Amino acid sequence: MRYVMKQKVWCLGDDYIIRDAEGSDVFLVDGKVFSLGHKLSFQDMEGRELAFISQKLLSFRPTYELYRNDALFATVQKDFTFFRDHFTVDVPGPNDYEVSGNFMDYEYVFRRQAREVAVVSKRFFASSDTYGVDIVDGEDDITILATAVVIDLVLDAQQKRR
Repeated sequence: MRYVMKQKVWCLGDDYIIRDAEGSDVFLVDGKVFSLGHKLSFQDMEGRELAFISQKLLSFRPTYELYRNDALFATVQKDFTFFRDHFTVDVPGPNDYEVSGNFMDYEYVFRRQAREVAVVSKRFFASSDTYGVDIVDGEDDITILATAVVIDLVLDAQQKRR
């Protein structure tokens, strides 16, 4: 399945619209304004919360927690490496995702058990705040899309510090 992610530019908070390949809105990510750390609600277009993203503030490296039905479901953490950025998505069981590639250019892949399961690319989009996410059938679209949002937030924070 292909999704197109577009960050809302003129808004308070971190808001995203996620569309399918045909251009129909399928998900909204609503950033909470005036909160300590990032807090975002991942919703369907009827406003039902499918996941909640919360930044863990007292952490040595950028860490975000993904909740479903008010229970911790996954932890997204930026790993420290000398040459390339790398993220790990720790989900229950042996289902962890490893995310690597060129994050600054929005060209990166999700792997699970060494198998490529999603590709993020900005290559086909002219707008600087738009990128595509191609996900293999049978994978957890919401976790992958929420992780793409987290990576975007981490990169934005890094750029603001420079």
